[in-house]
Amino acid sequence: MQSHSSNPSADLAYQKAILGSVSRTFALTIPLLSPSIEKVVGNTYLLCRIIDTIEDAADLSAQTKQSLSALFLDAVLEKAPVETFVQPCLDALKNYNNQDELDLIAHTPTVLRILHTCSSNDQEAVSRCVSIMSEGMSYFHGKQNQAGLQNLAEFEEYCYVVAGVVGELLTTIFANHSPAFQAQIAGHEDLAIAFGQALQMTNILKDSPEDKARGVSWKPTNVSQADLLKIAYQKLQDSLQYILLIPKQEQGIRRFCFLAFGLAVMTLARIANRKEFDDKNEVKLSRKTVMSFYGFTKWAVKTDFLMKAFFYLGSKSLTK
Repeated sequence: MQSHSSNPSADLAYQKAILGSVSRTFALTIPLLSPSIEKVVGNTYLLCRIIDTIEDAADLSAQTKQSLSALFLDAVLEKAPVETFVQPCLDALKNYNNQDELDLIAHTPTVLRILHTCSSNDQEAVSRCVSIMSEGMSYFHGKQNQAGLQNLAEFEEYCYVVAGVVGELLTTIFANHSPAFQAQIAGHEDLAIAFGQALQMTNILKDSPEDKARGVSWKPTNVSQADLLKIAYQKLQDSLQYILLIPKQEQGIRRFCFLAFGLAVMTLARIANRKEFDDKNEVKLSRKTVMSFYGFTKWAVKTDFLMKAFFYLGSKSLTK
C-alpha cells in the first residue's frame, strides 16, 4: 500500500491547481460536477494526462515510452511503489519543456493518494480506463509514423483507446453516483464511446499541423479530410443522443458533457470552413467564445430543444 498523507485537503488543492495549469478546458468543465464526481473525474484526467505526456515526448524512443507506460500502470494498479515510476520518468523527460506536466509527474504520489480515497467502484473503473489507455497507447507508439494509421478501423481503435474508453469511464462513474442516470443510460452505453471518440477526432484534426511538423500523423491514410469530418459529425450525433439521456435533474453532468461537446462542434465547424490550416491557432476557439458558450450552457441544458438547436445550427458546415 502507498503511504497516505495526513492532509487530504492539501492533496485536493494540488489537484485543482494543477488541473488549471495542464488543461484550460477541463479546469472549466470538471468543477461543474458534484464534489464526489469532480474528485474522481479530475483525478482520472490527471492520470490520463501523465500517459499523454509520455506519449507526446518527441525525443523518446517507442521502447522508452512503452517501459515508462508499464511502470506507470504498475504504480496505478499498486503492483509496484510509485517511486519506481517517478524518477525514471523525470530522468527520461529531462529535455521536456512543459514544466506543469513535469510537476504533475513529480506529484504522481499525490494523484494516486487521491485516487485511493475514492470508492472501490470508482477506483475499479479508473484502473480499467488507465489500463486500456496505457496499453493501447503503447501498442500505437510502435505504429507511429508520418503516413498515418493504416485504415479507418485502426483510426477508430486509436480513438477508442485514447478517448472512447474515457467515455465509458465517465458513464460508469456517473452511474455509480446517479441511479437516475444509470436507469436512463441502460442499453445505450455504446453512445458513451462515440462521445469520447468525437472529442478525440476533433483534437486529431485540430492538432494535425503540429503532429505533421514532428513527423507523426494520427489520421488514417487514404481517407479524405471531408470524410473524416463526416465521421466526426456522426459521432457528434451519437454524443448529443448521449447527453439527451442524462436526466434533467443532473444539471452538473449535463453541463459538463454539453460544454465539451459544444466546444468540439464549434472547433470542427471552423476546421470544415477552412480547406487548409498550418497552425491549430487558426481554428482554436478564442477565450471569449469559450466563455460565452460556457454561459449559454447554463440555460441550454435545461431544455433539450436548445441543445438540439445549437447542434443543428453549429454543425451546418459539417454536412455540406
